Amino acid sequence: MPKYFARDALLPGGWAKDVLISVEDGDIAAVSASSQGGAALRGPVLPGMANLHSHAFQRGMAGLTEVRAAPHDDFWSWRELMYRFVERITPDQAQAIALQLYIEMLKHGYTAVAEFHYVHHPAEMLMRHLAAARDAGLGITLLPSLYRWSGFDGQPLEPRQRRFDSDCASVLAALDSLKPELSKDLRAGVAPHSLRAVDPDTLKALVDGVSKDLPIHIHAAEQLKEVEQCQAALGKRPVEWLLSNHAVNARWCVVHATHLVPEEAKALAASGAVAGLCPSTEGNLGDGIFPLLDYRAAGGRYGIGGDSHVSRDPAEELRLLEYVQRLTVRRRNLVVSPISPSVGTTLWLEAAAGGAQALGRKMGALAPGMRADFVVLDEEHPDLAARSGDAIANALVFSGSGDLVRDVMVAGRWAVRDRRHGLEEAAAAAYKQALRELVG
Repeated sequence: MPKYFARDALLPGGWAKDVLISVEDGDIAAVSASSQGGAALRGPVLPGMANLHSHAFQRGMAGLTEVRAAPHDDFWSWRELMYRFVERITPDQAQAIALQLYIEMLKHGYTAVAEFHYVHHPAEMLMRHLAAARDAGLGITLLPSLYRWSGFDGQPLEPRQRRFDSDCASVLAALDSLKPELSKDLRAGVAPHSLRAVDPDTLKALVDGVSKDLPIHIHAAEQLKEVEQCQAALGKRPVEWLLSNHAVNARWCVVHATHLVPEEAKALAASGAVAGLCPSTEGNLGDGIFPLLDYRAAGGRYGIGGDSHVSRDPAEELRLLEYVQRLTVRRRNLVVSPISPSVGTTLWLEAAAGGAQALGRKMGALAPGMRADFVVLDEEHPDLAARSGDAIANALVFSGSGDLVRDVMVAGRWAVRDRRHGLEEAAAAAYKQALRELVG
């Protein structure tokens, strides 16, 4: 049974010194503080982070949409550019982009991802993402997406949306095809795209057809226009409608949920669902700001996602999450807890736990029974000089350095060592070729 020793480790109850972690069959078997022995980790260790919302192909678009595309440039005009990109993408290109992305995620401390998959090419695209995750050594929760309509009231898909076309039967069939592959590395669930893309009857059929222990992810209330259209079509706001018409509970992840009124925030928190927050994408698209302070005050759980992958760094997502709250209320150091007055520590622990729940995985904590996912920081980095305990997490999230992660373990296997992944050169070459074909 391998054993690992950390001078500083972020445990569920906060930072601890001289921690011995025993690993068996890819899981943590035991954790003891004030101990000695084992293989010494080369810096402070934190639990791996889950990226709860990914559209991997959009990694290839990062930086390509920052030119005004319309007099009123917003999410909807960005979406038109995304359609043009996705129309051309092949399975080979999608796999190359996903592998590059998943390696980048690992190198920054993500150890699992939820792939919200709506680019259909029968089942092949889904399996290409699984292959990319396995090559990278990243845990993945595959979420085949149900996408029926282009808008509320059953508006038919537009020609450029045809690659998203799916129905309840095809999504459930895709889910069934994954069952033989399920393992510590692979989990699965479903992703009804949104209330504008899935009608109420089909959404009910999908939810009823899915095993009660599998995750359900859905976009909701990302844009004010969506909220207004939902009110006109369904008589309620998106999150309000979901909570009124479905038994939303801990297996649900409501992605974005940006535009909530106070009653919705309290009700979503009470449901036990996870709010899937994507600060870098929400900022890039001008979506708005999630009411995190009220939601947390009501006991709400949350996690973070890369979404369009204009960032692949969980520390950056957490920093942005805190900063936009500060700008809203004009105060500092907002996300703290009884466990710690440190914002960095609190954000990492809460997002790791919420992300694990959203992915349907036992991960996100250095505790017995959890998957052995370690994010080991570089103890020799200048930004960690003379730091211990909470100051370590604050340096990770708020120093602005993007290179604090040294080693990353996933399910007991080292995926990154000395900031290097074994496939990074080959993956980068394939990624660049895919972009030449798509953009050049």
